[in-house]
Amino acid sequence: MQEQTHNTAWTLIFVSWLIATFATLSSLFFSEIMHLEPCILCWYQRICIFPLALILLLGLFPLDKNIIKYALPFALIGLLFTLYHITLFYGFIPENLQPCSQGIPCDDDSMILFGFLPIPWLSLLGFGSIITLLLTAQSRMKS
Repeated sequence: MQEQTHNTAWTLIFVSWLIATFATLSSLFFSEIMHLEPCILCWYQRICIFPLALILLLGLFPLDKNIIKYALPFALIGLLFTLYHITLFYGFIPENLQPCSQGIPCDDDSMILFGFLPIPWLSLLGFGSIITLLLTAQSRMKS
């Protein structure tokens, strides 16, 4: 039974790594290929997601039971920046509290993909999924 728990935790962390890697490559695609400059909040989210792609990979080979302690803070901080970005995007934050007063705006129409999908929602999905998978893996490792 211990081997199955180990394999399940490894798989959950591997899927977390896939999400972090996809998010990293997607953000680089948006900025370098599509020439969509990131706003300041996007940069803060990148600061949280980029290391996760490396940290999670290093924690897989061999499986480090402490990897969740190292990765979870990045994901939680990234989620907080994302939630702030979403509230800003929808206008719930007063203009005098917006960090993007100069340069690229955080609530610009260029942040919408396919005409309906705001990029901050993709970040929310990524960080939320990673957090859920890491907490599930942690609970599997304890049992």
